[in-house]
Amino acid sequence: MRTLDTCAKPDLLLSFDFDGTLHHPADTHPVPLDFFEVIRKLRESRNAIWGINTGRSIPHVMEGLVESKFPFIPDWVIAREREIYFPNAFGRFEPYQKWNKRCEDEIHQLFKKASKTLKRIRKEVEEHTGAQYIELDGDPAGFISRTEEEMEWIIGHIAPLVKEVPDLGWQRSSIYLRFGHKNYQKGTTLSEVAKIYQLDISQTFAMGDSHNDIEMLSAEHSGRAACPANAVDEIRKVIESRNGYIAKAVHGNGVVEALKAIYD
Repeated sequence: MRTLDTCAKPDLLLSFDFDGTLHHPADTHPVPLDFFEVIRKLRESRNAIWGINTGRSIPHVMEGLVESKFPFIPDWVIAREREIYFPNAFGRFEPYQKWNKRCEDEIHQLFKKASKTLKRIRKEVEEHTGAQYIELDGDPAGFISRTEEEMEWIIGHIAPLVKEVPDLGWQRSSIYLRFGHKNYQKGTTLSEVAKIYQLDISQTFAMGDSHNDIEMLSAEHSGRAACPANAVDEIRKVIESRNGYIAKAVHGNGVVEALKAIYD
């Protein structure tokens, strides 16, 4: 796969969450075919570039592109909510080392400082819930809860402990929680992508459906924002507060609806 024809001078940057927003595996076409036609048209009419902004790792992103039979790949990808990748001439995504290395180094230093706090958090959660503590390469700590309600309990109880370490934060998507650095999340990383393309935040559009999309959808990091009909209440409130677009359709069909309503 390749990207669309090179856009010499981009005027619009489009950022999409993947799972639950652009992609829904239960549909006949996990990503609607109309989406790709709209992207083609926006490339021609508005010099738009587009990318996926996701909690998935880059190999998992590639699996999603192949499974969904993308006719062309994104111009950029934000993976694990903080790592930037651009495709090379062969369609393979390569890391943007200037940002990714700094991100990795600062997160590593943060987790060394936060080790005692994270141990206390783990003890508190494991004593009172059935949530599973996870440690993965590149993601030093997090939880998978059994239910949404259990995750709400976890967040309510760990919030005071997290404050002990100023830069320590978390990203949540449904029953999944990943600890990380407050300065490296979907919003700040999207702003870095805009900077790379020499675009103002006003030239950026973002669309997402879950808690880890909140920063990306804020006015600080996107000029326009939208969400599909299946978005969680917290996301809908963010979009409403910005006079953004809340689609009537769910998932990828909601993305197509929003793009047509805003940019047609």
